[in-house]
Amino acid sequence: MSLPQDLTPEPVDDVGAPLRPDDVHMAEAPAEAPPDAAARRAAPRRPTAGFMLRHPARWIALGFGSGLSPVAPGTVGTLWAWLSFVLLQPWLSDLQWLALIAAGTLVGVWACTRTAQHLGVADPGAIVWDEVLAFWLILCLVMPVGFGGQLLAFALFRYFDAAKPGPVRWADGLFKCRPGEPIGWRQGVGILLDDLVAAGCTLVALALWRFTLGG
Repeated sequence: MSLPQDLTPEPVDDVGAPLRPDDVHMAEAPAEAPPDAAARRAAPRRPTAGFMLRHPARWIALGFGSGLSPVAPGTVGTLWAWLSFVLLQPWLSDLQWLALIAAGTLVGVWACTRTAQHLGVADPGAIVWDEVLAFWLILCLVMPVGFGGQLLAFALFRYFDAAKPGPVRWADGLFKCRPGEPIGWRQGVGILLDDLVAAGCTLVALALWRFTLGG
């Protein structure tokens, strides 16, 4: 009698497509992982272009590829937001920009949640949709300003987003994944929230600069 074949199902992503080895780089597991629930979970993944292309949520969350940058993805994502704003500005009114940002926030909660789940990390650095929405909001509210004003807005936003002073740090910790908690919508909201607060801090700083120096 022949031995039964291995009937273990092939791993698939959430749309039912088989996961290919080149879609993600799997982190190496330790030689002797502790037998607890955390050790049994899938190892975190580092996103690649192939990984991004296989699900629409990943397109959005990874900033249409800008989040794949191996260096400073948050800064690259913000630069992508700046460039896309300049290109789209002649075609969109302020009201249309605000509508786009509002819709992008709602869709972004879904996209960031799903991508974080796929990567196995609650707040992956490669997710830059939060930077995109936040910087769009800043530019929408401060325009029209020249290149110098836009550059100042960029520098201030990157400072508040990276250093996370005061309210930004509070917002960043509000929806942190607790030990043993599965990645869910709370983390998707949290990914976006701290950058929106950083955007608010940037707008306050710019308003103070204009009031004080008459910029």
